[in-house]
Amino acid sequence: MAGHQEFRKGDRVTWRSHGGEAEGVVEKKITKRTEAGGRTVDASPEEPQYKVRSEKSGRSAVHKAAALHRKQGG
Repeated sequence: MAGHQEFRKGDRVTWRSHGGEAEGVVEKKITKRTEAGGRTVDASPEEPQYKVRSEKSGRSAVHKAAALHRKQGG
């Protein structure tokens, strides 16, 4: 099984949101259990999660690497 993608701060990514696709920028890699986006994020070094900011809404959300896709050609 292939390892999950790694993302860095500033990477442009897309993710599924409310039946559509959202686009934004990675703000932070989270590698430990923490509070973010109004909920507990159960992240670890082996299963990092990423705080991303939506370009459209300006709001931040936290997603697992598997939910994010690197924006192509941008």
